[in-house]
Amino acid sequence: MPSHRLLNYLRKFRKLSGLSQGDVAFLLGAQVGAKVCRYERFVRIPSLKTALALEAIFKRPIAELFPGLFQRVEAQVREQAKKLAQRKSADNSVPFAARKRQTLIGIVSGQIRSPRQQS
Repeated sequence: MPSHRLLNYLRKFRKLSGLSQGDVAFLLGAQVGAKVCRYERFVRIPSLKTALALEAIFKRPIAELFPGLFQRVEAQVREQAKKLAQRKSADNSVPFAARKRQTLIGIVSGQIRSPRQQS
């Protein structure tokens, strides 16, 4: 995944849909399009509820609407998974189940897919 991806593609999908910032704001339950403008310009990250609403509006997964942000979060999770795997494998008092080991290896390697991708 290239590191130069935009944090989000909200403007692109909004334009493709023919909706104005005011239209999207209305669909989100906001009064004016300024909030949508802040999301599009990377000034503000939407709440989970708003991100899910944007997914419903544009019929695109959150990770596709916010690929750059997803990439950053995914990298952070991978780093934490590495640390957890090291900690768990060093701790002999707690059984390190094969499923947990496989899950952590999958996260670190990028092989674990969301349920939506698996179907």
